[in-house]
Amino acid sequence: MMLQGGDKPVTVREIRDRKGGGPPLVCLTAYSANMARLLDPQVDLLLVGDSLGMVLYGRDTTLGVTLDQMIAHGAAVARAARRACVVVDLPFGSYQESPAQAYRNAARVLAETGCSAVKLEGGREMAETVAFLAARGVPVLGHVGLMPQKVNSLGGFRTQGRAEAEAAAIRADALAVAESGAFALVIEGTAEALARDITGEVAVPTIGIGASPACDGQILVTEDILGLSGDRVPGFAKRYAELGRAVEEAAAAFAEDVRARRFPGPDGRGGSARTGPDSASA
Repeated sequence: MMLQGGDKPVTVREIRDRKGGGPPLVCLTAYSANMARLLDPQVDLLLVGDSLGMVLYGRDTTLGVTLDQMIAHGAAVARAARRACVVVDLPFGSYQESPAQAYRNAARVLAETGCSAVKLEGGREMAETVAFLAARGVPVLGHVGLMPQKVNSLGGFRTQGRAEAEAAAIRADALAVAESGAFALVIEGTAEALARDITGEVAVPTIGIGASPACDGQILVTEDILGLSGDRVPGFAKRYAELGRAVEEAAAAFAEDVRARRFPGPDGRGGSARTGPDSASA
């Protein structure tokens, strides 16, 4: 497979400058060093999303994710990435109280993970915070439309912006965040026509997830495209592989070998090319 780009790291400035020009931005989530290594050559941006609460920890929402968890996973991804711009989510409760709180926690994320930027959810109510962070050297990726951290007040995971008043509010949110200094903007779970209009109106790149093909880039949860999310896959996602099935088959084959005493072999080894002192242990 042909690798995209080169070895030079993608910067926040380069992401911002891709507005309306060049190929669309390719973005995926990553929560571990191993996954980051595999994805890094192909993507422009790796997001360490608080979606890890649902994907890795089995939660129903992202609301229980902690700042320490985001930092631990963010550091793992940042250590492994060589090319992609790494962005780490600020979790619920870590930035909404005040711009000062947001700065303290964002500065900690940048310092302890080595990432390039943070992402926060919110519209007009977060514009002051976005401006405060941007003025102090913290690059911010905005997030409007369906905001998982507001799932309770939004009435669940439903498409946003179908009603006229709701669409007007999301458009105002997007403009406010972009004008406050965000270098790019995620638009999630939003009516296609609205996401298309917002992309044409804001001066920064838009990154769609369940939004519009007109966005300046697209992002999905990696486990969704790999078939590792079980049955809980949003309708806007596309599965490019069925690795969950492959994992089940591999585990079944291992179990069969163990029960039949075919593994390990007579010499105590498995015979795999990866077996050796450098392989992982339990």
